[in-house]
Amino acid sequence: MAGIFAFTCNCCGNIHEGSPSFAYDAPYYYAQLSDEQKRTIAKIDSDRCTITHPEGTQHFIRCVLDIPIHGIEDPFTWGIWVSVSEKSFARYSGTCDETREGDGFFGWFANALPCYPSTLALPSNVNLQPGNQRPTVHLHQSHDHQLMRDQRDGISVALAQAIAETVSHPPKTANG
Repeated sequence: MAGIFAFTCNCCGNIHEGSPSFAYDAPYYYAQLSDEQKRTIAKIDSDRCTITHPEGTQHFIRCVLDIPIHGIEDPFTWGIWVSVSEKSFARYSGTCDETREGDGFFGWFANALPCYPSTLALPSNVNLQPGNQRPTVHLHQSHDHQLMRDQRDGISVALAQAIAETVSHPPKTANG
C-alpha cells in the first residue's frame, strides 16, 4: 500500500502533508504580456485563454499534469496550460460538459516549470476527462526531456520534496 506524502521543509521548518500540487493562473505567454496587452488582445478565465496577435490567435486550455511519486499514493500535480489549435479549442469549449474519457487532441506545453530544463512547447497529448474535470496532459515519449521521463518513471520522495521546497520558497533575487 502506498504511503501519504509528508516532509519537514528544509526552508521553513514546517511539516507539509499531502502530495504537492502547484498551479499556474495563466499560460507563460499571457504572463509575458503588458497590462495594456492583457486588456486589449487577451481573454482569460479559469480554464481558457486566447491571445489575438495580428498574425493570428493563440488558444490555451488549463490542464493537469501528474508525476507519480515512488511509494506514495497521490502524485505530484501541476496545474498547467497547453496551447492548442483553434479547432481543438472550439471542440473543448463546446463539449467540456459532455466529454467522454479517451477523447483528446494534441497540444504544446505552455508553462515554464522550475527545476526542469525549458518545458515551453513540449509536445503533449491532452486527454479530456468526464464530469467537468480538467483535462490531463501526457508528454510525448518521443521527446526526450526530464519532465517526460519523470512523468513516465515517477520521482523519488526526496526529489518531490526538493521541487516542492523550490516552488514554495523561490530564491530571493537581487531586486526582492
